[in-house]
Amino acid sequence: MKPVERLGLAPLSGDLERVETGLREAVRSDDPFLAEVAVHLVQAGGKRLRPALTLCTAYAATGGERPASDEAVQGGVAVELVHLGSLYHDDVIDEAQTRRGVPAVNARWSNIVAILAGDFLLARASELAAALGADVAALLASTIGELCRGQVLELQHLFDVDRSEERYLAAISGKTAALFATACRIGGMVSGVDGPALDALTEFGRHLGLCFQIVDDVLDVTGSDDELGKQAGKDLVEGVYTLPVIYALGESQALRELIGRPLDDETVARARSLVTADGATTAALDVARAEAKRADEALSKAGDRLDVAVCTAMRRLVDGLVTRSS
Repeated sequence: MKPVERLGLAPLSGDLERVETGLREAVRSDDPFLAEVAVHLVQAGGKRLRPALTLCTAYAATGGERPASDEAVQGGVAVELVHLGSLYHDDVIDEAQTRRGVPAVNARWSNIVAILAGDFLLARASELAAALGADVAALLASTIGELCRGQVLELQHLFDVDRSEERYLAAISGKTAALFATACRIGGMVSGVDGPALDALTEFGRHLGLCFQIVDDVLDVTGSDDELGKQAGKDLVEGVYTLPVIYALGESQALRELIGRPLDDETVARARSLVTADGATTAALDVARAEAKRADEALSKAGDRLDVAVCTAMRRLVDGLVTRSS
């Protein structure tokens, strides 16, 4: 079962269809080529986890039985466009060949096309956010800055066998958790959630984002190409040493001597085997579970300000993100 399917909220399926419609409308262009490139990853699908969070936090304010407001749907479209735009840019940085089972934009067209198309999606997201109010626009702009900060932090430590857990967490706080937090906050903002509950939803999103990224990084060393929809072991190839690798490096001199440089396919397979040999992935998942617990605790801080049934569903989502690694 996909994590979003665990939510079990009656209006979610229909509202996510509204998000899909909004995404296609947002990437329209009078230029046929730009329209084709911009819609490429929209058509490839995806988890739509971030807009689902925006919808859920709106439901938390209004109850989970009625469809979300147009403003909540629009907020969900905006955060997903930021995510998609960042993927276009990430694939250029990573020299990716595939994304979500289809050719990456940079591979199908060019790096320049991918960068400009990513910028186009970010601009569209900003337009939608501006229409929701100055506060939402400012939040989204700040979040885009955080995504860039996290990515730059990561790039500073490529092929660094001494990368610390602290530096890793700082990077993913920016490149992943910031957008999760914003997705949750926007849903609350457009639904009239008050200050303490809004902060609780934001904190929930941040910890959920950290959990999500850590589990993703574990899957990168334990999953297959088919399971991931992209190259397994990609982070090792690119010299991005994530939490399970950091833990394994602390125990395995053989791994330390093997990596720290570009790897061929055979060496990547050996490195993945070393990372998964001595409990490093289990230790990383323990950190993910701790973040999941913090996400759960954040919801509790809202007290009775939020719908109980929706909060219960959001907790099921947290559990689903952790168990997808098993």
